[in-house]
Amino acid sequence: MDISSRIIELAAPAAEAAGLVVEGVEVMAAGKRSRVLVTVDLPETEVGSADLDKVAEASRSIGAALDEANVPSTPYLLEISTPGTDRALTERRHFLRARTRLVELRLADGALTGRLADVDGDELVLDVDGEERRVPLAEVSEGRIVVELKRLGE
Repeated sequence: MDISSRIIELAAPAAEAAGLVVEGVEVMAAGKRSRVLVTVDLPETEVGSADLDKVAEASRSIGAALDEANVPSTPYLLEISTPGTDRALTERRHFLRARTRLVELRLADGALTGRLADVDGDELVLDVDGEERRVPLAEVSEGRIVVELKRLGE
């Protein structure tokens, strides 16, 4: 088992205890130490953003789990982060987390911008200028959240 897989194995229960899931792990050299970046997020069933208290709780628990297992076995710097709005939406679970957000999709025949209302099976359900538009996930090469200064319902 590689080091990233082992860290995921140790970090996942700690993140789940804080109400989060491990989205990914990166381990890279940083001078005489390693830099361990663990990306956490809310479960795909939830809408919104992970709050700082949950991220801090996950950070403490993940750090304790890694230290107890002595993984990595060399000095390391642990960073806990969330994916942020600039991550590419490439998987169904990414789109599930982006529900209610304005998204821009890159399709084979151009781009499409709309508010992601739902993910229904393998289709994205968008509100495009008041009209429902369904886009099969297989037709989306990439999606991005459009940063809004004023969110829906504010």
